Amino acid sequence: MEKGFQSKYNRYPRIVITGPESTGKTALAEELACHFQGLLVPEYARTYVEQLNRSYTYRDVEKIARHQIRSRNRITREYTDWIFFDTDLIITRVWFLEVYKRCPHWLDRNLHLRVMDLYLLCNNEIPWKADGVRENGGDRRAYLFERYREELESFGFRYAIIEGTNAKRYESALYGLNNFLEEQAQK
Repeated sequence: MEKGFQSKYNRYPRIVITGPESTGKTALAEELACHFQGLLVPEYARTYVEQLNRSYTYRDVEKIARHQIRSRNRITREYTDWIFFDTDLIITRVWFLEVYKRCPHWLDRNLHLRVMDLYLLCNNEIPWKADGVRENGGDRRAYLFERYREELESFGFRYAIIEGTNAKRYESALYGLNNFLEEQAQK
């Protein structure tokens, strides 16, 4: 079913894996891209911040967002097979609002373009692990999970909550994707 599916737009779905830090987004994106033989678009923010020799700034987050937009636009224009994005502008929008209490208007305009078909929102069952980039462990993870859910709902984006750990998380993602595919096939 998966490989033969194409939407009414004559392309395969564009899926975003999102959620709080350390919830297995990257591993899940890799597994799904492999399963569906699709393109994996890696998280850019982590790479960018890891290369800084200083604390990030508002301007840095703007650069990250602009890169995400350019990359998304190019990839979705050129590639019609399955695309799996390891995070996207929803996380960046919340990052702006949580850290700087403001968000550029151009970012919201880009979110309103609705280029993504489904968001897989990862819950917090995987233990948080500190590293040089992660900032939001503890109770912040539950808070941020709800913030991402609120953002997805406020923009009217289709999403599925991904729960469990390891194989159960992967099964939860496949279940969410299959529900989406069945709904699309009925349209």
